[in-house]
Amino acid sequence: MRGFIAAAETGSLSAAARQLGLTQPTLSRQVAALEETLGLTLFERIGKKLALTETGLDLLHHGKSMAQAADALALVATGRSETVEGLVSISAGDGISIKILPPIIAKIRQAAPQVSIDLIVSNALSDLRRREADIAVRHVQPTEPDLIGKKLRDAKAHFYASESWVEKHGHPHKPEDISGPVFIGFDRSERFVGYLQGLGLKVTAASFPVSSENTVACWEMTRQGLGIGVMMLETADNTEGMVKVLEDLPPITFPIWLVTHRELRTSRRIRLVFDILAEELSNPA
Repeated sequence: MRGFIAAAETGSLSAAARQLGLTQPTLSRQVAALEETLGLTLFERIGKKLALTETGLDLLHHGKSMAQAADALALVATGRSETVEGLVSISAGDGISIKILPPIIAKIRQAAPQVSIDLIVSNALSDLRRREADIAVRHVQPTEPDLIGKKLRDAKAHFYASESWVEKHGHPHKPEDISGPVFIGFDRSERFVGYLQGLGLKVTAASFPVSSENTVACWEMTRQGLGIGVMMLETADNTEGMVKVLEDLPPITFPIWLVTHRELRTSRRIRLVFDILAEELSNPA
């Protein structure tokens, strides 16, 4: 049923297989077996694309209800588990996943070697209700009623440039020292540009000649001297050859929340991982 839903939502067996972590032949066999069991044709094959038949469309709603019920059952079962052994999945953005979490995961493994960790690196918000992750590190407060969140702290980020960039362009201390397209951006949105303008920087979207949605890629380009970038204080302090610039500006602050499903919070292994994450992320190195 999950395969049917994924194929219906993506319109492609290959995309659905990637979403579910299966091979395409496996998913194809599952969908074919479902059609055979029901004695119905659920999809029309149009080239490499799938289109729901009228019958398939009618069944999709019921299939989603079944999947939601199965997810709810799995949540309750996991939440009631008293064993510490097993898998715990953690979702976090690329910057925190790569620069912050590895030593914390090492401490989790040391404290509970029988617990396995699956780190899901994504800047999108994982749907904890659908078990896309057991625990998520977020920068926004959860609003869903069945999720619980703990605000750990307000993290700080600053502007940085490489030593080579400063040697070539000088050391800007205040907004007036900046001119031209010199910033490396992970967000060109009007909201972020407006936030920087509020700090006193005369920037537009054109001020970011290089950008990437990947925070780590932006930081690497900053480290290699392509321009001025933004990074969390603890990551920048642990990177050699970087210089804090625009020191006259206040730091950029953003919250760090740790979120899980209410049912999962009663699982011993998830509670253990949650508590270690909360302690370590609350106290930046």
